[in-house]
Amino acid sequence: QVQIVESGGGLVQPGGSLRLSCTTSGLFFKDFSIFWYRQAPGKERELVASINSAGNDINYATFAKRRFIISRDNVKDTAYLEMNSLKLEDTAVYICNAYQLVQDGEYENDYWGQGTQVTVSS
Repeated sequence: QVQIVESGGGLVQPGGSLRLSCTTSGLFFKDFSIFWYRQAPGKERELVASINSAGNDINYATFAKRRFIISRDNVKDTAYLEMNSLKLEDTAVYICNAYQLVQDGEYENDYWGQGTQVTVSS
């Protein structure tokens, strides 16, 4: 059974830091790209950062550049999102997505976690 579980969220003051974890099981983690999304109340889900299976292609949303760091550990089958200098507008549910395109588009595997709440408040 495939499981995607986020952890590390919580309440933090503006300017603080959190490190989120995305632990996986039941999938060949090394073949999956990881995408971190977030969704704030009343807003659509938006992409925060991504990292490819090898870990050598990383992209960030504009708001995440210079503040957030995405990484992965292919031994632990876990991905991370380090968030620094947090702002009120970073408050959201942060969601981990593991994605695999198989056999040059023949089919895809797309797994989602339930998300972890990050609340930035003074």
